[in-house]
Amino acid sequence: MLELENLSRTFGGLKAVNNVSFRLHKGEILGLIGPNGAGKTTLFNCVAGAIKPSSGAIRLEGQNIAGYKSHRVCRMGLGRTYQIVRPFNNLSVFDNVVVGALNRSRKISEARQMAREAIETTGLGPMQDSLAGSLTLPGRKRLEIARALATGPRLLLLDEVMAGLNPTEVEAAIELIRKIRESGITILIIEHLMRVISSVSDRIVVLHHGQKLAEGDPGAVLNDPAVVEAYLGEDFLA
Repeated sequence: MLELENLSRTFGGLKAVNNVSFRLHKGEILGLIGPNGAGKTTLFNCVAGAIKPSSGAIRLEGQNIAGYKSHRVCRMGLGRTYQIVRPFNNLSVFDNVVVGALNRSRKISEARQMAREAIETTGLGPMQDSLAGSLTLPGRKRLEIARALATGPRLLLLDEVMAGLNPTEVEAAIELIRKIRESGITILIIEHLMRVISSVSDRIVVLHHGQKLAEGDPGAVLNDPAVVEAYLGEDFLA
């Protein structure tokens, strides 16, 4: 479904993403991990059209979308969340999600129906009439996912949707991610919580200094000596 081939992005003399290649298959959850500054969010931004890659190809279902603007990528079926959640605080939860749906449909009736479906999936129904600014952190995280789902994605990029959640909230978020995958949506997820990545991912890609350090099934990658040294540390294995 998604193929990156020799993807690079430089900022001046800094190679934030350096010649990265991997594939994400339809129906799969692929975890993307690495230290802070490894290039994960830059890679997301390139894929989602927020920034233009310096070189390389990004193929979505065979079509090279490298350099496409974010609204065009969204309408092709790629949705994303952001690490820092910024809803429209003075709008209701429902209207926030409708705004997301309007990226895919210009008909307000269709956008409202798409919003209702996304709200139902994310469990935000009891809060749909509340102002977004009144939500707790878990609620805002779910709202961010709902807004992305309302765009009708076939591929969803999740950027640290677990950050700041307590263990109970993390478990609920894991179940939501599995539910989204079961609905037929392919997922690429950035996450620092290793128990999350290891439990939801079919495969893992590790970035370090902008380069791909490792790729494979969770068990093999999380026990790779190079990954332990560069990112996880010996305490993780202990």
